[in-house]
Amino acid sequence: MQWLTIRKWFFLLFAGCAGLLAYAMWVQEVDLLEPCPLCILQRVVFMLIGGFALIAAIHNPAALGRLLYTLLISLTALAGIGIAGRHVWLQHLPADKVPDCGPGLEYMLDVFPLAEALGMIFKGSGSCAEVSWQFIGLTMPEWTLIAYLSIFLGSWWMWQRARSTA
Repeated sequence: MQWLTIRKWFFLLFAGCAGLLAYAMWVQEVDLLEPCPLCILQRVVFMLIGGFALIAAIHNPAALGRLLYTLLISLTALAGIGIAGRHVWLQHLPADKVPDCGPGLEYMLDVFPLAEALGMIFKGSGSCAEVSWQFIGLTMPEWTLIAYLSIFLGSWWMWQRARSTA
């Protein structure tokens, strides 16, 4: 796939993240599906990955810069895998094990210290365990997990290509 340069990969990655975020906003605003705190964190991770990819595409760095950008994107995708994996796990809990509904993300970040708020977010809530959207049998967190895995594997592949040209 010589037509897919690292710069094009970064632009495609940015466009993909922008498309996923646009769809998430569509589902929220048009379908009136309110995101839970873990959904919001997953959006933030897509914003970070897309931002890093856009900066990398515009910067078009030499070999060392390509390695650093792909490493940064890969690490951010790993964080997304962790968040989405936790969300999928919460959705597959038995009904009696689902955590009680908690406060919203904005309230938690305003009232509690950051470390405590993040602990509460990752503990999950009833809203995170609720399945209110599916496409061909997979929930939105399962699709985001697939997206993060794809981004990680694609970045790893690009990292290998960047290393071979360094």
